[in-house]
Amino acid sequence: MQSRPPRDRARAGRPRSAHIDLAVLDATLAVLDTVGYGRFTIEEVARRAGTTKPAVYRRWPTRQQLVLAALARRLGDVTVPDTGCTLCDLGEGLAVFVAAFDRMPPGVLAPLLADCSGDAGLHDAFMRTLFAPPRAAVERMLARATARGDLREDLDLALAVDLLGSLVHYRVLFGHATLRGPEIERAVETLLQGMATDYPRLVEHSRRLAEGAATHELHT
Repeated sequence: MQSRPPRDRARAGRPRSAHIDLAVLDATLAVLDTVGYGRFTIEEVARRAGTTKPAVYRRWPTRQQLVLAALARRLGDVTVPDTGCTLCDLGEGLAVFVAAFDRMPPGVLAPLLADCSGDAGLHDAFMRTLFAPPRAAVERMLARATARGDLREDLDLALAVDLLGSLVHYRVLFGHATLRGPEIERAVETLLQGMATDYPRLVEHSRRLAEGAATHELHT
């Protein structure tokens, strides 16, 4: 008589398909891009992914968890370059926050945050997935600038990150002004004049780097 398989092996079933995982995440982003978060449904995600609602829920038990996983996939790795130029890096730091917002489907972050706020676990997942990565990247950039002696030693890094991020959040939320090249430069100038140990020296350093790059391009 053939022996029966161990009970835990019988319960395990087939391994989870990575293909379905990716199809569901891509479908989630497509639905968010099309109808936003308010009209987002698991049914439509399953239809686009060519799978079933139970298959989606086996992977992500709630719609919030599914949306967070999909947005994390779109956000990707968040880094700030280390050019050795604080003026340049701070501009890139602001651009990191702008890029993070630009990658998100419009009108999704605010209602998603509200939807997660009633559950401590979901709220923590939201902050860890979407809020913390760009913030940590910018804080590392500020720490490098402080270590170089370009920023004051008594600078509150967490507060400085909030000042940078809040400017982006404010303009994205109300839409009264953009935050691109020239606006980022003016914001950096305003911030650094209050944070830098020697702001004119940083401006001169940035100018020399720009001139060096232009000369290099002429000879290549």
